[in-house]
Amino acid sequence: MKKFDTKVQLLKYNVLSAVARHAWNGDLAEKVLDIPNEIVPGKTATMRCCVYKERAIAAERVKIAMGGDKSNPNVIETIDIACDECPVGGYTVGENCRGCIAHRCEEVCPRGAITFDENQKAHIDKEKCVECGRCAKVCPYAAIAKQTRPCENACKVGAISRNPETNAAEIDNSKCISCGACVYTCPFGAIVDKSFILDVVRMLKKAEATGEYKLYAVVAPSVSSQFVYAKLGQVISGIKKLGFHTVIEAALGADMVAYAEAGELAEKGFLTSSCCPAFVDYIHKSFPTLVDHISHNLSPMATIAKYIKDTDPSSKVVFIGPCTAKKMEIQKPEVSPYIDSALTFEELQALFDVLDVDITMLEEDVLDNASYFGRIFARSGGLSDAVKQALKERGQEDFELKPCACDGIEACRVALLKASKGVLPENFIEGMACVGGCIGGAGCLTHEEKDKKQVDKYGEEALEKTITDAISIYGLAGK
Repeated sequence: MKKFDTKVQLLKYNVLSAVARHAWNGDLAEKVLDIPNEIVPGKTATMRCCVYKERAIAAERVKIAMGGDKSNPNVIETIDIACDECPVGGYTVGENCRGCIAHRCEEVCPRGAITFDENQKAHIDKEKCVECGRCAKVCPYAAIAKQTRPCENACKVGAISRNPETNAAEIDNSKCISCGACVYTCPFGAIVDKSFILDVVRMLKKAEATGEYKLYAVVAPSVSSQFVYAKLGQVISGIKKLGFHTVIEAALGADMVAYAEAGELAEKGFLTSSCCPAFVDYIHKSFPTLVDHISHNLSPMATIAKYIKDTDPSSKVVFIGPCTAKKMEIQKPEVSPYIDSALTFEELQALFDVLDVDITMLEEDVLDNASYFGRIFARSGGLSDAVKQALKERGQEDFELKPCACDGIEACRVALLKASKGVLPENFIEGMACVGGCIGGAGCLTHEEKDKKQVDKYGEEALEKTITDAISIYGLAGK
């Protein structure tokens, strides 16, 4: 039964499971130093040069699974000792070099970084090279190419560079939007998102022991594309089996946001969405002149969590979804009063297994909060469809919606650049940092192509509801 896309995810899961298991058993403090030996048993290395290095890296993974470096505000961290197998990168000369006598590469190099050996083969001095790429452009054999590390290639905001002393990946927090693209892409699992799984274990244990509060799980609509080895209703039953009092759809928050955002858009004439925290962070860091155009609505997660807290002030709320950036969002002062912690689907899977919850053996429970339009927020284009429907339901069809649904941060950059220059023809930017939308989030178990279809199928189960129907049940219509 395959639960993950890659073995890197499996390794991460093994660490999370070990930490959560000892936390649940109450012996984490005394066993924490033994966990690397549990994860890397025996005397033979399987992934690294020696078993000792494997265990040293495992120890760093354990720290991140326990919350990571508290002095680093970012939820994305690099394990330096695990980041030493990728090539330095930059422009290199390959086997296609024929040792020609034209030496065009040498002629165009502005820093004299190219030399030749006795066979007239070109070589690039990394100390002098400024990576302008001129040599690659003039080589008639395409023998010069730029090698980019997977993490750098995955990061579309230019937040990752190479530390000149350690050669490890270095994250610039002033640029990073915590989308987690580097986390999922790194072939060695050297870049990891901090886990708050210990906080959730503590809340579950306390709720069970004292009954002091009810623990609510707010689940992202992209859950419909995850846990493909079981039925969605069994996943919901499994979450309750862990000790959560109630499971509520973040999609209901999406209905609330769509309804309010439609009114805000009609009033202001131009708007960018506020649902994706990585996209919002990107605007703040790279397009500050557009900050005033960000929708003033909280994200669906925060919106429904606020409703829960307003209704039940003693409640605790945990968000469960595919997004590493949500772990940053819950720390914002405007959101932190409503969300007590956040888990990814990877971390939820670890909790299921630690507490011996076999979801395939459970009866199906149901989620029946949101409309079709709230549920399709999980994929690119869904928010735009929902806002269009909300304008109709609000009686504001006279406002002509011209949406620009941005699928991934590169598409977001293009739209925001046009908007900043006043040449964007659309009046609503739906920004999704991950390709495909939330279904492409770094914390997903699987990133298979059928994800979009699964989300639409999940949404169609609520087709009989309008957005107004969904929010009216909770006394929220017209707000």
